[in-house]
Amino acid sequence: MEVVIVKAAPGLGARAVDQILRRLRKLPAPRNNYVVERTVRTPTRGGSVLLSDLYSPADPDADTATILIRTPYGRGMPVDALWGRTFAARGYHVLLQSVRGTFGSTGTFRPMAQEAEDAQDTVAWLRQQPWFNGNLATMGMSYVAFTQWALLIDPPPELRASVMIAGPHDFSSAIWEDGAFALETFLGWSERNSVPFDQQPGPIGQLLGRRRSGERHKEAFTGLPLAQAAQALLEGRAPWVQEWLDHPDLADPYWQPYNHTEALRRIQTPTLLVGGWQDVFIGQTVAQYEALRSRGIDVAMTLGPWTHFAHLLKGSAVIDNEALDWLDSHLGHPAARRRPQPVRTFVTGADTWHAAPVWPPESVETAWYPTADGALVGSAPAGGHSSFRYDPSDPTPSTGGRRLSSDSGVQDNRELEARSDVLTFTTPALAASLEFEGFPVLEAFLSVDNPHADLFVRLCDLDAKGRSRNLTDVLIRLDPTVGPGELHHVTVRLNPCAHRLLAGHRLRLQISGGSHPQYARNLGTGEPVATGAGLKASVHTLHHGSTRLILPVTSAAASTH
Repeated sequence: MEVVIVKAAPGLGARAVDQILRRLRKLPAPRNNYVVERTVRTPTRGGSVLLSDLYSPADPDADTATILIRTPYGRGMPVDALWGRTFAARGYHVLLQSVRGTFGSTGTFRPMAQEAEDAQDTVAWLRQQPWFNGNLATMGMSYVAFTQWALLIDPPPELRASVMIAGPHDFSSAIWEDGAFALETFLGWSERNSVPFDQQPGPIGQLLGRRRSGERHKEAFTGLPLAQAAQALLEGRAPWVQEWLDHPDLADPYWQPYNHTEALRRIQTPTLLVGGWQDVFIGQTVAQYEALRSRGIDVAMTLGPWTHFAHLLKGSAVIDNEALDWLDSHLGHPAARRRPQPVRTFVTGADTWHAAPVWPPESVETAWYPTADGALVGSAPAGGHSSFRYDPSDPTPSTGGRRLSSDSGVQDNRELEARSDVLTFTTPALAASLEFEGFPVLEAFLSVDNPHADLFVRLCDLDAKGRSRNLTDVLIRLDPTVGPGELHHVTVRLNPCAHRLLAGHRLRLQISGGSHPQYARNLGTGEPVATGAGLKASVHTLHHGSTRLILPVTSAAASTH
């Protein structure tokens, strides 16, 4: 059957939304009118047909670059308004494509693993289109950033620039983070994104079903064995979850199509990286910057105070303006506004932006030592120890942090810190502000009576009212070859952050044995996470004297303590 594609100008409703979003995001005025072609078809070598919506300047003779955006999340709101219509109205073709097996694109959706091949087939198809002038850019957030890295395993010669927002180049190390399965993020994501589009409830149905969905997620997160509990939630959908659980070793060839680290060594074109301090992928965003800068690639980075979803909401005014400037600059637009400095970071606590030529900025390593009485001081104590008992039958709960949940990001940790399985160490009230930016590091000496254990480390800002707000954290799996009671010496690099502790505030170091359901709990038995059903508690003992927290202090005037 012949497919008829009709170009259509935006209706009154779309134009009204465009105007509202332009004002909210403080975007420059549109440069041209635009039209949309729906369900443009792109064949692939495997026989699948990928559907796209093409947004273009209304002038059919416009000689303009193309922005490729490949997504599993549909071609409607918000991506059509935020990216498709926004950039088409400023002189670009925007090809908004649904990846294989989603929103009308044929074939089977196999998350992450399918994207490199399909991206290359899409570029090959672009070369045959009369409106494609040989200048290509890519753009997108989260999974949509990953589809860009998949393309960059073999960078097309037409590529001129990329905008990567809050997205990993290696999904394998995000799914299994330092040996722990990222349960809440990836089981929750799989449940939401394995429901066929035509079976998904509308907005009202989603609101009514959210509470029940939350209850079902909680049952799956706490159920054992985990693989069985996951399948009860998924009801036969998302077969990839079982595969992920069955492959905890990231050296397994299974993970090769999920890991595009090689793209960091092959990319040659200007790249703008955007991330948030409370984003699940912040560590990979910074690693991407470090890799590209070390090779002399034209790379810029913006790190804001955002959670993952806040990039689309709170961050849009910053991100979309920077993306437009970046693409204009590298695709030769005469109205391009050059970026003053390659790096912009938002300093929480101070609520201000810093601009710099490189990241991290110069800093002075400043050490703080936990003590047996719960203090955090500037000189090493003579000794002592602190202990807590982690019980996987009542796992230490997740509070805020780098998660895909409604309570992610910066939260008050007082309820968490009141638990007996959480240690806290707190400085006196600061006489002057203290600013740090980079990677805090904990050098810890500890022993555990169970070789199968994890360590969760977090920093918080304790204000004058007693509110303890999280800044950064990390979970590591302890070496199971170290015997019960033997000494572990671990160097724990927390996720990057930039924060100013105000005068009168206190710094708090928080240590526990897990963060559930952010991570699947360590069962304490050594059984595989997929099939294990036993539970064994562990007593962690932190040894004082040599254990220390190192902060990269950037404010010299406040570096004494």
